[in-house]
Formats: sequence, structure tokens, C-alpha cells
Amino acid sequence: MNMNSKLTLRMDKELIQQAKDHAKKEGKSLSQTVAEYFLSLSDQVNENNAIPPITQSLIGILDAKSIGEEDCKKHLIEKYL
Repeated sequence: MNMNSKLTLRMDKELIQQAKDHAKKEGKSLSQTVAEYFLSLSDQVNENNAIPPITQSLIGILDAKSIGEEDCKKHLIEKYL
């Protein structure tokens, strides 16, 4: 039987708002998002070879054959310079 407990975290207001916005975008509560993150850190998840939700969401985004080192360099130059 799982029993929920209250957890109080103290963080920068801007970081809290970003976390709330992210959770809303994902269609989840902030509590659910934090719980999933904590689970991804636990040894239990790693023992089961589970992929963290954030990593799972990125699988298949890029076709590895079409992206090379030069593409990465070009992107970083365009983004930061």
C-alpha cells in the first residue's frame, strides 16, 4: 500500500514557475513530475533498466545517419554567435 506524504521544497520563484509550466505542458501535476524525476534517480529504476521519462521522450527524434559533427557545430554557431 502506497501512502502519500507531503514534501516542502524551497526554490527560486522563477524555477518553480518553470517547473509548473513544464508539468502543465506535459499534462501532469507538478507532484507527478517531481515523483517521476525522483524515481528516475532511484537504484530501483536503474536496476530494471528503465529509461527516465525525459530520455524516453527524446528517442527517435533524430535520424542518426543525417546528423554529423559539422551539423552540430553549425547549429551551435547559429545559436550562440
